[in-house]
Amino acid sequence: ESECERRRAVKVIESKTSIDMRRTGLNLQRLARENGYSVKDIQKYLHLSCPQPVYRWYKGSILPSVDNLLRISELFHVHMEELLVKEYPADIAERFTLYGNDRRTFDKRIETYFTLLAS
Repeated sequence: ESECERRRAVKVIESKTSIDMRRTGLNLQRLARENGYSVKDIQKYLHLSCPQPVYRWYKGSILPSVDNLLRISELFHVHMEELLVKEYPADIAERFTLYGNDRRTFDKRIETYFTLLAS
């Protein structure tokens, strides 16, 4: 496989990638729990007037604003990208899982691939 073909494949994957709101919400909830923060703690830290947005993030109804994502990443001591869970088209994930791999392995390999490409 040539370098040109690899770059073309990456462009196809990148153009079809979006944020999985439900899984991102679950990820935010997990990180909050692991770091010992309640919904009320996050509400206070972000100066939100009510806890409802945090619950809506957890449900995957909405995503936090970029400003709030930055502050949450600082609170949890992670990079902002680690808060978000990418969603790949079913056909790409399906092709990968046909070879006996699970979705988590797929996500990790895609992330590693993009990291190597960027370097």
